[in-house]
Amino acid sequence: MSEHFAAFSFVDRITSFEAGVRARGEFAVPADIAAFPACLVAEAVGQLAAWGAMEHIAFRGRPVAALANETTFHAEVRPGDRLELAVEIEHCDDEAVAYAGFASVAGRRVIELKDCLGPMLPVADFDSPAALAERLVLLRGAGAAPGRFRGVALPALQAEPAADGESVAATLAVPSQAPFFGDHFPRRPVFPATLLLNLQIRLAMTLAPPGAKPARMTHVKMRSFIAPGQVLRIEARRSDAQRIKLAAETDGRTVATARLELTEAQ
Repeated sequence: MSEHFAAFSFVDRITSFEAGVRARGEFAVPADIAAFPACLVAEAVGQLAAWGAMEHIAFRGRPVAALANETTFHAEVRPGDRLELAVEIEHCDDEAVAYAGFASVAGRRVIELKDCLGPMLPVADFDSPAALAERLVLLRGAGAAPGRFRGVALPALQAEPAADGESVAATLAVPSQAPFFGDHFPRRPVFPATLLLNLQIRLAMTLAPPGAKPARMTHVKMRSFIAPGQVLRIEARRSDAQRIKLAAETDGRTVATARLELTEAQ
């Protein structure tokens, strides 16, 4: 089975669509995968926004992850859940798309994104414009067959010895090959920002007090693409009991930053 529109695509059907303005969609999380973490839910919202943006500019460009001012985690998503996706596009042109959105399960909001900005880059550098346009027709019509996503095998982190209880660091070796690169993206593989954020949250939670869970991620900034085979050093540093700063760097330059806020589990 081709990995395109399968290994890292999280919109099965678009139920309401006004290009460059708003969209509603669905994604059925397969019941037989191990987990569907919050960062993939955020990815699903972003992908719905990307469809609205690409159609609006006739598939000349596609947005890439860059800035997300605030992501709030309301509830977990479990295998077998059906995501109800919604986006409102605040501005869209050939330069960038600005949007906000959320995902719900059975009418209950599970994640919310505010003040997101994705610069537009030429579609043809990453994927086939014709294949994307054809896919959008399918999503707006009968919808894609559910169950194509088979989960993501995340690369392991190699933890560094902890110098103190205020920070922790690890090495991330991005795989040279992985199924998700067939979908992200076929012509120019890029390690998904949401997978990096997932790993950063995991690392950060080793600093969290007992009973804490992620509540919000703010000031997410992706400064450059992460290519297959790249080696990153990621660090989490506690600001206080409820706030942790996240960073990723390679070759002495910072490639991503964010802040994680914690709350007590209910």
